[in-house]
Amino acid sequence: ARQSQSIPLANEFISAGFPSPADDYIDIGIDLNEQLIRNPTSTFLLRVSGNSMTEAGIYNDDLLVIDRSLNPHPGHIVVAVLDGAFTLKRLTIQSGLLSLEAEHPDYPPINLQEYGDVQIWGVAVYSIHNLHKIKSSK
Repeated sequence: ARQSQSIPLANEFISAGFPSPADDYIDIGIDLNEQLIRNPTSTFLLRVSGNSMTEAGIYNDDLLVIDRSLNPHPGHIVVAVLDGAFTLKRLTIQSGLLSLEAEHPDYPPINLQEYGDVQIWGVAVYSIHNLHKIKSSK
């Protein structure tokens, strides 16, 4: 049984452009489980190791919310099992064939036809990362 825990939610959106006036901003509570996890029995958290998905905003040590009940489609970021090894990549179609692509120029695409056992284990739906750990590329 999942226990609900409400965290205060600001009643206003925060401007990422020009500042907006601060009114009485704390209004209601929000349960992050309800917001991040649509299918609790098929949802898992995985910790990222590596930098192959940084251009998708997924960094080393991020915590990913993976939903195994979703049907993977090209364009989704997926957790795949290739001959028993887990990897996180974007599912794509190249020349009519499914492949996995990194979101970093140092990593080549993975041709799924080169592997004997391929499983798309789940679809990544959220990435949670500590903003203080991300190094600026500027």
